[in-house]
Amino acid sequence: MIISTTNFVAGYRVVETKGETFGLVVRSRGLAGNIAAGLRSLGGGEIKEYTELLEDARRHAIDRMVANATAMGANAIISMRFDSSDMGGAMTEIVAYGTAVVLEPGPSGYEQPR
Repeated sequence: MIISTTNFVAGYRVVETKGETFGLVVRSRGLAGNIAAGLRSLGGGEIKEYTELLEDARRHAIDRMVANATAMGANAIISMRFDSSDMGGAMTEIVAYGTAVVLEPGPSGYEQPR
């Protein structure tokens, strides 16, 4: 599955738009992780426990978005974005979303003719 943050993919053209696709994940760090992160925050710098949590959540959200687009019959997702929000101070919501499309090789419409 091709995933692009742009509205087009060089060398391909959109032949069908399937619609909006998204993947949603809500995650919470366990008690031990919160304690370790809290102690690490006292010294400053990167809090690796939270970085790993958010990286995993983003990957999971992308996987769900791709599964949704595949079920719609798409072979690509364009204009992909992430959004996140805090839920009650204890949980984080991550959503990956974009437009599910069918691409075929050909001019993208943004390329200059030669």
